[in-house]
Amino acid sequence: MQKFASPDEFSLKQTTPKIAGSGIIPGADKVISAYDLVEQMEYLYVRVVKAKDLPAKDVSGSCDPYVEVKLGNYKGVTKHFEKKSNPVWNLVFAFSHDQLQSSFIEVIVKDKDVVLDDFIGRVLFDLIDIPRTVPPDSPLAPQWYMLEDKKNEKLKKGEIMLAVWRGTQADEAFSDAWHSDAAAVGSDSVSRIRGKVYISPRLWYLRVNVIQCQDLISSDKKRSPEAYVKVVLGNQGLNTRCVKGLNPNWNVDFVFVVAEPFEEPLVITVEDIVGPGKEEVLGRCVMSLNTFVRRLDNKPVPDKWHNLEKHAIVEGQRKEAKKFSSKIHLRISLDGGYHVLDESTYYSSDYRPSSRLLWPKSGIGILEVGIISAKGLSPMKSKDGRGTTDSYCVAKYGPKWVRTRTIIDSGSPKWNEQYTWEVYDPCTVVTIGVFDNGHLQGGKDTSIGKVRIRLSTLETERVYTHSYPLIVLTPSGVKKMGEVQLAVRYSCTSYFNMLNKYTHPLLPKMHYVHPLSVLQVETLRSHAIQIVSARLGRSEPPLKKEVVEYMLDVASHIWSVRKAKANFMRIMNVLGGASAVAKWFDQICRWKNPLTTILIHALFVILVFYPELIFPTFFVYLFFIGMWNYRWKPKHPAHMDIRLSNADAVGFDELDEEFDTFPTSKKSNDIVRMRYDRLRSVRGRVQSVIGDLAMQGERFGSLLSWRDPRASALFVCFCLVAAFVMYVTPFQVVVLVLGFYVLRHPKMRSKVPPLYANFFKRLPAKTDLML
Repeated sequence: MQKFASPDEFSLKQTTPKIAGSGIIPGADKVISAYDLVEQMEYLYVRVVKAKDLPAKDVSGSCDPYVEVKLGNYKGVTKHFEKKSNPVWNLVFAFSHDQLQSSFIEVIVKDKDVVLDDFIGRVLFDLIDIPRTVPPDSPLAPQWYMLEDKKNEKLKKGEIMLAVWRGTQADEAFSDAWHSDAAAVGSDSVSRIRGKVYISPRLWYLRVNVIQCQDLISSDKKRSPEAYVKVVLGNQGLNTRCVKGLNPNWNVDFVFVVAEPFEEPLVITVEDIVGPGKEEVLGRCVMSLNTFVRRLDNKPVPDKWHNLEKHAIVEGQRKEAKKFSSKIHLRISLDGGYHVLDESTYYSSDYRPSSRLLWPKSGIGILEVGIISAKGLSPMKSKDGRGTTDSYCVAKYGPKWVRTRTIIDSGSPKWNEQYTWEVYDPCTVVTIGVFDNGHLQGGKDTSIGKVRIRLSTLETERVYTHSYPLIVLTPSGVKKMGEVQLAVRYSCTSYFNMLNKYTHPLLPKMHYVHPLSVLQVETLRSHAIQIVSARLGRSEPPLKKEVVEYMLDVASHIWSVRKAKANFMRIMNVLGGASAVAKWFDQICRWKNPLTTILIHALFVILVFYPELIFPTFFVYLFFIGMWNYRWKPKHPAHMDIRLSNADAVGFDELDEEFDTFPTSKKSNDIVRMRYDRLRSVRGRVQSVIGDLAMQGERFGSLLSWRDPRASALFVCFCLVAAFVMYVTPFQVVVLVLGFYVLRHPKMRSKVPPLYANFFKRLPAKTDLML
């Protein structure tokens, strides 16, 4: 069994970074206020714009110029231009204030040569004379400087346009600058370590209703075709069942995931089964996605007949056959009323539908995350015989992904970068992951750990500064990979709209009016993750597939004995409250505390003679429990819990099973492998059901736990109001109203969940704390 480590090792620690947002820095000026959730970092910026009239150095009468910016032992180099005396670079270099090892900075123009590069000229700047700029003021304008030789004498020709200033990470040049932290990285890899912002592609559900075909003709005139329809979109493909006849009817719905801009066509093929393992194409139809109707609600779209083109292969080339065309009857639409899930519904960061026409006019708040630093990061690779880590952070909320710059060769990197998101729903989760940049050595990016923070558990306008443990589960057991220091602030722009969100359905209306099956949702989510990772991987620098899949928790549904045990323990903890009440009542019956038993007898007599006091007493009791628990409401955000995840006591055999591939790769016998995989598949569903049951119980518990302070406040106020209403309303009236409401006619029932169900589904559970 894995030995449990010290509780402090995996605990959340409150920190006091020197940031203006937390009030650590009094009287902070506007330099800090723009970046008030991170520590201020001083940088020396050098913008190399261009040069003109550079003297020739080669025999051919030209030069191959490049610029070298040197500050002590740190050196940044631009690319060189061949045979160009008026080059344009437009590149910014940033040197950290902590790395200033000289009293002057040197900008040298050199000529690229085969053996030894020639010196053309230089410009020297004394660090004392370099001005400071204050964002958001205009950046310092570059100007022309005459080049000097090594004796500090002006050259007869040759000038360079430069701008040199002091600033902070709030400067607009920070994100695209070459940093001295990356001095060991080649110029071709500099773009891969810069911080960037990415936007996920907008995803839609494409619904294809295959109704029927008409006039299908088999190559063998004597037999009736046994046809089925194959619908293919990129790497997604679905088939109908096989139907015999000239005019087969299917009337089946297929749903696919597509991303804007639509690049791949929809290919519909009708095939005839002419023999065992042998099919013949009866016709094909290729359509562009831009031609389909965009549906916002459940209203049916017009159906349409399409011609099936018959093709033949002649001498290796496809030629269209000039003959009578069969037809296929289809109803196709882009359903914009759904939210295409690429994250788990338990800890999603966005619930808005695909169509912008259905989005709310404005958000309810602003989320700001300051990624300050990390410490104690485990070495992820070896370099020159020693362990090293080239770390960066990725944060995802809604469609916006952000990536910090990579800090080279540091176990305690300092990023101090701040990002902002607009919030449309308080019951969402922001995910921050830490990774090792494997591109620098031609490998994959390795995950170091991640943090999830549910916005509804945060108080508005408060700055949370904590150091979160980075915990991963390895084949040898649970391991702490380091800590990441974050500053988080959730600001509310409309408190009424935020509270009103608790009464709305969690997902868009179409998920309830025309729901997708559980199997469809899981399959479509897998396709959505593939599309998002492929699109983000085409950016520059790319956000790699392994990073996207780790952030979106692609393997969360895979069976694990550890997860099943953890979910079982969650259920036991939930039922523990009912067990405690039963034990307490048993003690009352056994007169363990005579005074309490006498009081319960008196209360029982009162409620029997005055039954109208039952409901008021019940709600008043809940009200006082809620107010009493307010003293112990959580002061800090929740974090990954190894005990809740059963990661501290998991056996090695169970870990071996969890990290085994699916299908298994460790069993040679085919029958055993089939049975083993089937068992894991069934167990995975059972695991999900157990987790759902535990989540419902935890939501009940969160009503009065103040983990979501706004939800608990609403429920406590409701209890107080309900107690008053129950007091002034006759008991019989209350029972009649509740009875008639429960037994109301189906015509009076809406397909959209009622208000109390929406409120309950928005309550936080502990699912987002699971590893």
